[in-house]
Amino acid sequence: MGRTYFLLTMFLVALLGASFAVHPVEAAFSDHAKELTKVTGVRIGKADGSVRIVVDSDRPISYKQSVLSNPTRIVLDLQNAWIAPEAKKNTAVDSPLVSAVRVAQFDATTVRIVVETSVGKGGWRLFSLTGEKPRIVMDFGKPPAGGKPAKPVQEAKKPVPVQPPASEKDNEVEEEEHDSERLERDLSAITGMKGRLIAIDPGHGGSDSGAIGPTGIMEKSVTLRVSRELKRLLEAEGAKVVLTRTGDTEVSSKGSGATAVEELEARCEVANRANADIFLSIHADAFTNREVKGTTAYYYTKGTKQSKRLADSVRMALIDAIGTLDRGTQTSNFYVVKHTDMPAILVEISFISNPDEEKMMNSEAGIKKIAQGIADGIADFFG
Repeated sequence: MGRTYFLLTMFLVALLGASFAVHPVEAAFSDHAKELTKVTGVRIGKADGSVRIVVDSDRPISYKQSVLSNPTRIVLDLQNAWIAPEAKKNTAVDSPLVSAVRVAQFDATTVRIVVETSVGKGGWRLFSLTGEKPRIVMDFGKPPAGGKPAKPVQEAKKPVPVQPPASEKDNEVEEEEHDSERLERDLSAITGMKGRLIAIDPGHGGSDSGAIGPTGIMEKSVTLRVSRELKRLLEAEGAKVVLTRTGDTEVSSKGSGATAVEELEARCEVANRANADIFLSIHADAFTNREVKGTTAYYYTKGTKQSKRLADSVRMALIDAIGTLDRGTQTSNFYVVKHTDMPAILVEISFISNPDEEKMMNSEAGIKKIAQGIADGIADFFG
């Protein structure tokens, strides 16, 4: 009996000791993380003859770069950084230029990104962009604003620093100083947003509530909140944005007296008159079965390849942002994607009839994630 009591006591002491030990570690990491830059995600976009990798962070970040061989890998070490748990870690890329991207916490203060590629020096470019949304951008293949095509890789026997010799650095600095306009064009091409005119259509409004969720949340409210936040994000990237409605109203001058076609026609007219580069109609889906969920993007059945690419880009980025079920890109004959003069899509964020997705769409955090996901998809499209 005494031995049993002794063993039980020792077990409880050990258990309590372990419990108390965990909390200081967690607290220490929390304090340590405040001093580090958070890598929030790594996005990958493909276009004809190019691959773009975008590293998002919560503040500007410094980095070191090197090249390894057999196979050829470009290594980017992000300094004083940590990677968010939700950020993608390993991604296979279906491209002859880049085959895989791996992201990991290399040590306590370094996030390492490894890109397996088939291009050599001159075939890829690296930029760091600051502002409201700091990021590092790597372009492989055809440069976004002209320049030399990709070169075959020349294998190295050991890690080779990407930084050129001092004399070459001086030449590069001098060239950039004498060609600032070209550099500005390059940066604009990377962000892909500067000077773009984007038409955003918050679905429904006024007398038309749209779908209504289990707790009474109206689709027209969600779409307007998302559209306003999306407008703010896009304008911060240098785009110009026009909303078909800015308040809880109809778009047609006839107000609630307009027919359904007249109301939809007015929305298309806003984009067409503005000569917008792209058009996005924002909606929330609904179904009688409350368990149905997910994200869908639509483009016109006889629409252009650009419309399909826009739909794919926005859908994939939105799903990455909010973690919803992928219901794919589909064709449709929706009036607003059929009667606009530019690449146009209608995106169903998720199902407002689903209690969980309604709650997400009605939260401030959810609105911000939705808007950021759509903005990322637009950036990928223009990239």
